[in-house]
Amino acid sequence: MSDLSRGHRPTARLLLSAPDRPGLVAAIAEFIFRNGGDVTHADQHNDEEEGVFFQRVEFRMDSFKLSRERLPLALAEVAGPLQMKWSVRYSDEERRVAVLVSRQSHCLVDLLGRWHAHELPGRPVLVASNHPDHADLVDHFGIPYHYLPVTPETRPAQEAALLDLLSQAGVELVVLARYMQILSATVIDRYPERVINIHHSFLPAFSGGQPYHQAYAQGVKLIGATAHYATATLDQGPIIDQDTARVTHRDGVSDLARTGRDLETVVLARAVRLHLTDRVLVHGRKTIVF
Repeated sequence: MSDLSRGHRPTARLLLSAPDRPGLVAAIAEFIFRNGGDVTHADQHNDEEEGVFFQRVEFRMDSFKLSRERLPLALAEVAGPLQMKWSVRYSDEERRVAVLVSRQSHCLVDLLGRWHAHELPGRPVLVASNHPDHADLVDHFGIPYHYLPVTPETRPAQEAALLDLLSQAGVELVVLARYMQILSATVIDRYPERVINIHHSFLPAFSGGQPYHQAYAQGVKLIGATAHYATATLDQGPIIDQDTARVTHRDGVSDLARTGRDLETVVLARAVRLHLTDRVLVHGRKTIVF
C-alpha cells in the first residue's frame, strides 16, 4: 500500500476516452451511482478538433456492489456501445517503481528523499545504474542497488539483465533519473507508457553534450525541463510535465546548469506523482493531464 493512501478510504480511478457524443458523462455517473459508488473527484476534457471526450473519475469503494474482479466486466458492458477506451486502478494498490540513473545524482536524491518522507506514492524497489557511484547512497535508504556496466558491444546482454531484474521485482513504472543511456525498443516495448524520462527543454536546439555551455553562448533567457514517456523515437514521447525559469546575462554556465537541475528534480517528481495517481491519459503523441 502506498504511504500516501494509509488511513484513507480506498478509491477506484477510472480513466476513459471515447468519440464525443451526448450522454457520456451521464452513462458513467449512472453506472457508478447504480452500483453504490461515491464520486469524490471528476474531471473531463473535450478535444473539439479531434472530436474526442476524455474523463477521469475517482469514486469510493466502501459500499460498491461490484468486486474488483467483476467491475471490469460490468464496465465493459457500458463502455462497449459508446466505443470507450478505459482503464481502472485503485488508490490502495502497491505500485512498484524502479529508478535508473547514471553519474548525475540530483534527480535520484530528490526522489529517494520524497519517498522517504512519504511525499510520493509508489514503492521504490530497486535502483540500477551503469556506474557504481551511488551504491552507498541508495543503501542508506534500504533499497537494492544494481551496477550494470554497459558498452556498445554488451548492450543487449545488459538490457536483458535489466529486464530480468525489473521482472523479478514486479516493477510497474521505470523512472529514468538522468540515465544517460538510450534504451532500445526491447525495453521500451516491455513497458509502454510506463517509462518516464527527464531532460532539459532546449531540444531540438542544443542537443548533444554540454547543452548549458551551448545555451550560454546563445544567450538564452529561459531554462526548462521536460518529463515525458519514453518511446522508440528519442526524446519524442508524450509530454507529462514541463517547467521553466528565467535567467539573464548575469548567469554563467554553472548558474544555468544549477537552475536546470532544480527544474529537473521538481518536474520529474511531479510527473511520477501524476502517473502513480492515474492522472495521465495518453492520446497519440500527446497527453491529457487531469
